Amino acid sequence: MNFFDSIGTVAIGSRLRVLSERITEDAKQIYELYDVDLKPKWFPVFHVLSQNQEKSITKIAEEIGHSHPSVSKIVREMSKEGIVSEKKGENDRRKNNIMLTDKGRDVLLKIEKQYIDVRNAVDEALKQTKHNIWNAMEEFEYLLDDKSMVDRVKEKKKKRESMNVEIVPYSLQYKETFRQLNEEWIRHYFKMEEMDRKALEFPKEYILDKGGFILVALYGGMPVGVCALIKMNDSEYDYELAKMAVSSDAKGKGIGGMLGEAIIKLAISLKANKVYLESNTMLAPAINLYKKLGFKKVAGKSTPYERCNIQMELDL
Repeated sequence: MNFFDSIGTVAIGSRLRVLSERITEDAKQIYELYDVDLKPKWFPVFHVLSQNQEKSITKIAEEIGHSHPSVSKIVREMSKEGIVSEKKGENDRRKNNIMLTDKGRDVLLKIEKQYIDVRNAVDEALKQTKHNIWNAMEEFEYLLDDKSMVDRVKEKKKKRESMNVEIVPYSLQYKETFRQLNEEWIRHYFKMEEMDRKALEFPKEYILDKGGFILVALYGGMPVGVCALIKMNDSEYDYELAKMAVSSDAKGKGIGGMLGEAIIKLAISLKANKVYLESNTMLAPAINLYKKLGFKKVAGKSTPYERCNIQMELDL
């Protein structure tokens, strides 16, 4: 069985690399066939310079989508073969402009017929295929511009791992987890305050007995995240989303989002109209999560926390 048939689309990078190597090897022979003194990897740089315009390495790199070091290396190789030359820029003596030499322009004359035959051969091959690979590559590149393969894999990883997450109500066995996870992030960014100590040391008395709730996220059966819904004695807000914390070992699994969604679902079941929260703008991932959950910035409410510099609400 063919390796790529066996492993499937997970090997797309390897398959494209094999295809590229195969075409590059053919290209070497095609250049020899037309007595064109070029290497396949030089072609993008050569083509850009063949438009009768000198250009800097930075400009060439931008046009062909290569890195600056890659273009610099190709230019050095082409310069050594006498195909291109460099000269100082007229307006900026620190910048070198690259141009074709007389030898490079001779290559340009020879390659014109090669262009015709190669274009016709490629077009013929594409017509013989069920799926036009050129159009498919354009479409795939567009999709990758919109969202990289790394980001796509991260999403799938998060989704798969989230299937091992369970959100459960707080019980006494999670008291130490609730305190430890919150204290860990607070001390990392700020300092513990009096209200923190009360809520974390006595969650039953300061949260649960006053009509609030605490949810715990389990990953593989282990507690890795917590979040509280605190009852507020306020004419405008029913509950406060607070004390959300996720273990550093469990980051990137979407657990914060799952806790937030579960807390909001709980607030809705309690017939709440508005949920309030306090945070700090230096906690960018948390702020982005709250926005994703639907919270919007508000101002003007007094707060017992020194670290609070942003207040948000969710209208249910």
